[in-house]
Amino acid sequence: MTNLRFKVVESAFQKKPLEVTAPTERPSEYFGKNVFTRAKMYKYLQPSVYNTLIDVIDNGSCLDRSIADAVAAGMKQWAEENGVTHYTHWFQPLTEGTAEKHDAFIEHDGKGGMIEEFSGKLLVQQEPDASSFPNGGIRNTFEARGYSAWDPTSPVFIMDDTLCIPTIFISYTGEALDYKAPLLRALHAVNVAATDVCHYFDEKVKKVTSNLGWEQEYFLVDEGLYGARPDLMLTGRTLMGHDSAKNQQLEDHYFGTIPDRVQAFMKELEIQALELAIPCKTRHNEVAPNQFEIAPIFEETNLAVDHNMLLMSLMKKVARKHGFRVLLHEKPFAGINGSGKHNNWSLSTDTGVLLHAPGKTAEENLRFVTFIVETLMGVYKHNGLLKASIMSATNAHRLGANEAPPAIISSFLGKQLSELLDHIEKSDKENLFNVAGKQGMKLDIPEIPELLIDNTDRNRTSPFAFTGNRFEFRAVGSEANCASAMIALNTAVAEALTEFKQRVDALIARGQETADAIIDVLREDIKACKPVRFDGNGYSEEWVEEARKRGLDCETSCPVIFDNYLTESSVRMFERMNVMTRKELEARNEVKWDTYTKRIQIEARVMGDITMNHIVPVATHYQSLLAENVQHMRQIFAPDKADKLCERNMKLIEEIGERTRLIETGVEELVNARKVANKITSEREKAIAYHDNVAPKMGTIRYQIDKLELIVADELWTLPKYRELLFIR
Repeated sequence: MTNLRFKVVESAFQKKPLEVTAPTERPSEYFGKNVFTRAKMYKYLQPSVYNTLIDVIDNGSCLDRSIADAVAAGMKQWAEENGVTHYTHWFQPLTEGTAEKHDAFIEHDGKGGMIEEFSGKLLVQQEPDASSFPNGGIRNTFEARGYSAWDPTSPVFIMDDTLCIPTIFISYTGEALDYKAPLLRALHAVNVAATDVCHYFDEKVKKVTSNLGWEQEYFLVDEGLYGARPDLMLTGRTLMGHDSAKNQQLEDHYFGTIPDRVQAFMKELEIQALELAIPCKTRHNEVAPNQFEIAPIFEETNLAVDHNMLLMSLMKKVARKHGFRVLLHEKPFAGINGSGKHNNWSLSTDTGVLLHAPGKTAEENLRFVTFIVETLMGVYKHNGLLKASIMSATNAHRLGANEAPPAIISSFLGKQLSELLDHIEKSDKENLFNVAGKQGMKLDIPEIPELLIDNTDRNRTSPFAFTGNRFEFRAVGSEANCASAMIALNTAVAEALTEFKQRVDALIARGQETADAIIDVLREDIKACKPVRFDGNGYSEEWVEEARKRGLDCETSCPVIFDNYLTESSVRMFERMNVMTRKELEARNEVKWDTYTKRIQIEARVMGDITMNHIVPVATHYQSLLAENVQHMRQIFAPDKADKLCERNMKLIEEIGERTRLIETGVEELVNARKVANKITSEREKAIAYHDNVAPKMGTIRYQIDKLELIVADELWTLPKYRELLFIR
């Protein structure tokens, strides 16, 4: 039996870093090179058109389609000067990826020839087939019409020879079929609600912006090894594989020296990202072997989401040039850390950051506490929904493990801020807001300068931790679209702020002073949201029991967690904030349940295929070799001597036989469980059946396979092992 695995591993060892030619300019000089930035708008658009478009972008003014032709002409001129021949509406359907259809800049000239043309009509609107994307029943095959519409707040960009136009995607009947449309509505809702509350403290505030800084974790695997693992290729994770003797237990990979091949990949990725105006700031080794992270400077949330989706596509493209494959699955390898996408979220105004403390005055500190508390109120009231917003078949493998936040939404504030809120709740109204800033810590090392210590520590077990001037939503998955979590979070905060203002206004109308009214409402909310505040160890079993007593959502079944989108409180919130209708929510849940089912279904089919075509034949072949050895030994030695010499091989023969029997039985049961589940017509009940009855059977089969991996001769095992997948550079 020829084992190609060794050739693939040898090839991976021999690969050298691809040389990357860096631009001669400084990063600041080529930043945004391939983006239609404001500077380029100013150059290629008439002043009146430029001013109108900037007003739309900055102030949310209604886009006048009369300027569309002028904008399209300017974009086309800039694009053609950069070698562009095609354009596409770039949108984010409910597939967790992006979609695009490329059209050339050509039309008939009426004289038998062609002319290059790109009109305002083509810029503003196109018509993708809405029935061919996940839509939850909103569109049938015979009802195909849908629309993509230009989002002017996210600048167009060039990829290769194509002008990419960020757009929303809606059905013919107006329902959102993507992530961008409801995200824009949620951002508008939080802007309106937060601006109204800001006016209690500063009437000059014109706008509140939601900001997002994501931290993208990912794995790199040698492309040859990836191609030799059908499970990685088809599911994004290893469905089998025994732990490597060395993995992350020495904690030597985290922040370690970046391998040369990886450094070359990162260098090219950063150059291309900066040219697309993605402000990449940080790169480093993550905790698990072959795991890394890239993170940008924070941006406005809509733009940050677009940039993250663009970067994930770019990562896959650049990685292949360097002989790698990027793994964005949240748990591609068992036994080591999975990958998340920490979402650092904050609110800011045209005058400053709302979550920054301490303020210069008591009024500024009161504003800070107000937005902290109302954020907590939103998280508390909709903790189950926030969990649903980050839940998926892939992220479920990561949540609750000892490297990821638990599947219970709580918030860490730190000792100082927690004590402040307790103080406000219980004390009189004098001297309520003595919020300390960073304090000095002197070390007994003369060469080291004084360190400034933040007024909060970090809690890596908290899924929603306050980290100084922002909240870090740590539970978001690596391959997820950030928009899902940002829609839920911004809408929940918008609702909390709206209700806060209504209650404060009611007290003011009764003659109470504004500050006193704010404090009274804050005290009520500090007490109400206290169950969601937790500064302890989120990994502990005690916390699960405590969280249940506090009334927090402790459900762990992914399909059942999705029910949180359709609770009356969730539907009421989304409809009240004009983010999504009940029909849109119901459709999205149909998509979520269907996607969950198909993910597990694919994994189960791949598991059966690999098991019966790789594992069992290899194990049986090795068993036959052992049996031949036993026969030969008995021909050479006397019976007593032969029995003693063959004792180990006989045990192995018996163990292989028993384990392959259990594997074959397990595969048969897995197939039967799928058949039963597939007959269920309800998408929700089918997803639950796959979660309860299909997925667990794969774990049982894997256990036996991983044991066989330790028994079967290494030269016969066809699948690259963890020690090879995780330590090849």
